[in-house]
Amino acid sequence: MRDRLLAAPVVPAPEPWQPVFASRVPVGGLLGIGFATHPDSGHDLVMVVSGDGHGLFDAVTGEKIARDRDPDPEDSTPDAVADLSCPGLGPITGSRVRIAGLFGGGLHTTTSDGWTPEVVSPAWPNDRVLLSGDGGLPHAGPHGERWWHIFHSHYSELRAAGFSPSGRTIAVATSSDISLWTRGADDNHSRSTEA
Repeated sequence: MRDRLLAAPVVPAPEPWQPVFASRVPVGGLLGIGFATHPDSGHDLVMVVSGDGHGLFDAVTGEKIARDRDPDPEDSTPDAVADLSCPGLGPITGSRVRIAGLFGGGLHTTTSDGWTPEVVSPAWPNDRVLLSGDGGLPHAGPHGERWWHIFHSHYSELRAAGFSPSGRTIAVATSSDISLWTRGADDNHSRSTEA
């Protein structure tokens, strides 16, 4: 199994997943990420917490929509509160966002229509993120058909990998950057009805 995982190259995520950014977005000293929903557009939002403050990205367009370079020291990192959350910013000011990353926590690990990520480390400490479309173990069929090796963190520590609560966004965060993939709201429904 280890040899099989080591031999699998990084490939693009399968349809309907599309990358949000042309390449990874650098975020120095990234501590963790969390998800919220834009109150107007309904888009998934990704909140990034780093040593340089907090940022908020639209997970559909990739636009950075809010930035706080100097958050209140009591709320600057998620470990200050029991639920590992930080205060929202921009359009989600007044709410709190749970953050997964260096201090613990986690993102969603399945979608309602069977997508599953798995973090494996066949060459520890370099983590790989695998994606499966049938809810099973990602390495239980041909690579590129039943599972995909979509991310290899050979250059930084993996902080978090998983889905937004809506199941429309995949996020991978390392200590130095974030990568996002998205799919349309209709893709979840059409996959469910085909199954």
